[in-house]
Amino acid sequence: MFDVYAFATPNSVKVPIALEELGLPYTLRGVNVRKGEQKTPAFLKLNPNGKVPSLVDTPESGEPFVLTESAAILVYLAEKTGRLLPVGGAARARVFEQLFFHASGLSPAFGQSGFFQRFAAEPQPLAIERFSSEANRTLGLLDSILARNEYVAGEEFTIADIAHFGWLWRRGFPNITFSDAPHVARWYEAVEARPAVQRGIARVEALVPQD
Repeated sequence: MFDVYAFATPNSVKVPIALEELGLPYTLRGVNVRKGEQKTPAFLKLNPNGKVPSLVDTPESGEPFVLTESAAILVYLAEKTGRLLPVGGAARARVFEQLFFHASGLSPAFGQSGFFQRFAAEPQPLAIERFSSEANRTLGLLDSILARNEYVAGEEFTIADIAHFGWLWRRGFPNITFSDAPHVARWYEAVEARPAVQRGIARVEALVPQD
């Protein structure tokens, strides 16, 4: 049985989507990052980095296994089930290429762009320009990949698609649009239409308190 500690964030949504795609049972436990619950002592015991998501895999016998970092969780779940990740060769390498591109490029660019636009105590035009440009550059790179492929790592849906989908689902945070990325728009529409993706989104959105 899996316990997922998450909120309606770009990185959190990836894990329920993967679990829904894989048909694995899980319990979703809300961590309201808007209230700072990810920094409480109780949560820091689970994840000292103070971020969501976190996964706890509790076997029928033995100690619970705790895993953090969304990309690592996606790989763990894929390897555990033998699905959504090729077993070897070039196809597997392409998935990891996209996971690393997401973790080192697209995700931080989108996150920092949104932060400086929305939360900086004082206007930071240089930072906004730097990260907004980088966010749009990485989106353009992804668009060029999807001009050649059905999915981000080839012709099959994989955990790499789930990884990218999280931040593109929350693209409004850094004020990103698909106006100059028609291939990303095509891909996003196809991924968003998957029933498992819709279930995963609905479950994390239900974690947000209704004022």
